[in-house]
Amino acid sequence: MLISIVGVYTLYIVISIYTSVMQIGFVNQAKRKNAVLLSQGDYLKAGNYAVAKEKLSIVNSFVDYLLFIAWIGFGISLLEQNLFFQNDAVMNIAIVMGFLLINSLVSLPFAYYQKFVLDKEYGFNKSTMALFIKDTLISFVMTIVLGSLVIWGIYAIMSSFALWWLWSFVFIFAIVILINMLYPTFRAMFFDKLTPLQDEALDDEIKNLMQKTGFVSSGVFISDASKRDARLNAYFGGFGRAKRVVLFDTLIEKLSTKELLAVLGHELGHFAHGDIYKNIAMVGVMLFAMFALFGNLPESLFLELGMSQTPYLTMILLMLFMPVLGFIMMPLMGIVSRHNEYAADKMGSELGGAAGSIELANALQKLVTENKSFPLSHPLYIFFHYTHPPVLERLKELGVDIGNVDESSLEAQCEANI
Repeated sequence: MLISIVGVYTLYIVISIYTSVMQIGFVNQAKRKNAVLLSQGDYLKAGNYAVAKEKLSIVNSFVDYLLFIAWIGFGISLLEQNLFFQNDAVMNIAIVMGFLLINSLVSLPFAYYQKFVLDKEYGFNKSTMALFIKDTLISFVMTIVLGSLVIWGIYAIMSSFALWWLWSFVFIFAIVILINMLYPTFRAMFFDKLTPLQDEALDDEIKNLMQKTGFVSSGVFISDASKRDARLNAYFGGFGRAKRVVLFDTLIEKLSTKELLAVLGHELGHFAHGDIYKNIAMVGVMLFAMFALFGNLPESLFLELGMSQTPYLTMILLMLFMPVLGFIMMPLMGIVSRHNEYAADKMGSELGGAAGSIELANALQKLVTENKSFPLSHPLYIFFHYTHPPVLERLKELGVDIGNVDESSLEAQCEANI
């Protein structure tokens, strides 16, 4: 059983790395061709950024694999041997939190490199080292406090119910819903400063747009995201009357009013179609499958690991394999998500009136330019990673003529070079 588990994780890493390698080859071929959507200089720069990110991803995957082998081989038992508490609940919390914090420390250099080397080189990072340290410390404290409460909750369920995996799923799924409700509030409390939109004319237009879809919000807010990053973004967060419309200040700066309304119209399309509930339902299916699987592990696995079947060991194994199930589920979730994006684009263009399609297309092209998003990707990479359709496909659906792009030729060249 243990060999099978290691084999599944190994296959996951191999496929993940292979997908990145194919993407690197594809982008390296594409960036030498005539530019698409971007100026030739920005096109090359976006291609180089995409390749650099995938190379970092490959290194990260290797480290994840080594860490997995270390945890399975000796890491969990080492934690067990070096941590001792009389109270069984505290012991379980300490071991699982030790696992989480060590993983966080291992991932910290990658976060630093991404922000202060890669993103800085390509003009995204606006954060300071002091702000990075502050954000990291806040995240660590929140992980310790909230993580300990969640671990205690699962431990209590595992100690009390025969069908612990079912009730643990219900518990975690409720937390997922709670996080979605409180995300804007938590983000505003600890990370971003949110201020009410001061532009009354724009505020009126946004509220008029929301009324058309029945979206009730607690307000429209501007996030000072530019103190950390130059990328453009916006999000709707929360449920019920706690919903907020949050616009990054970078988005306000770069988009015209009509383009901004087109982007918000797209997001309102997600609300009108109930996409947030569909996404949460898909997460629920994934969590249910994960808890059902790890709630019925054979005793032989624990014997092979040389450890007793404790709550903390089951929790750690579950967290080790969560990325694998996410990777398996991603193609299906991606297909559904990309379909939802097309539908949201359609509604966003309709809400914008006669020129809605043009304004949304202009906004998409600006997002590509400002976020340095390379507009072409290998089909295999799209299959495993894309939650949004490729921007060229979205523009075609909006009636924008982007010319002929021979992606099949690029794919063939990429495969010939592998």
